[in-house]
This record gives sequence, structure tokens and C-alpha cells, in this order.
Amino acid sequence: MEIKVTTQNSRVPVTIIHIDGNLDSSSFTKFQKTAEELIQNGSRHILVDLEHSPYVSSAGFRVLSQIFKELNAIHPDTNLSENEMKQGIIDGSYKSPYLKLVNLSADTKAVFVTTGFDMYIEEYDDLKTAIASF
Repeated sequence: MEIKVTTQNSRVPVTIIHIDGNLDSSSFTKFQKTAEELIQNGSRHILVDLEHSPYVSSAGFRVLSQIFKELNAIHPDTNLSENEMKQGIIDGSYKSPYLKLVNLSADTKAVFVTTGFDMYIEEYDDLKTAIASF
């Protein structure tokens, strides 16, 4: 798996992590380390581009969940308590403003929906629209 990182400006700077290859048990640590370093170095809005990643395993989804938690924890301007955020996820009124995905394969999208990640992480079919959503 190869990872390329770019930054584009929308209303805020958006860090884009482009994944090339499967995001699975043999590669998730590289993805996790990259994301953690980006967050430590100031990235606050992350878009994960999976256009060249045909497969995301449960290990990859665990890293996405961890990134979600880390980004929410460092945003002091969040006006919701953890309980309010959880309730918003349940009732469909909350989606992460800090982490989004783009270009999921059909198989990855099916797992994304089945596992409930779509309840709190937005996904897009094209990069331009995804960047503009921040």
C-alpha cells in the first residue's frame, strides 16, 4: 500500500490521504501512523480518498473510527457533549465535520453502510464535491 498526502483549501484546509492498495491487516498500521502524524502536526479536517483502494478490512475501519475519535477530541469548538453527539448519530442529525471519505469501491461502500459507519461519516463519489463539503 502506498499513501500520498495532499492539502487543498475549502472553507478550511483539508488534508487528503490518498490510499493506493488494500487497507487491511497488513497495511493498516502505516495508515494509522500517517493519520496520527498528520493530526499531531496540525491537520484538523481529513478526507480519505479510497479511489485506488479496492478493499478495506475491519482493521482499516477501526483506524477510521480512531481518526474520528481523535479529530473530535481535539476540536474544542464542538458545541455538543459526547452524549449529544451519540444521540445525533443515532437519530441521523450528526455527521463528522472533520473526517470524510471519497471514492469508495462498491464492496467497501456496502461494508461501510452495513457496519453503520455511514451513520456518522459522510462519503462522496467525487473529490471536488468532497473537498467543498468541508
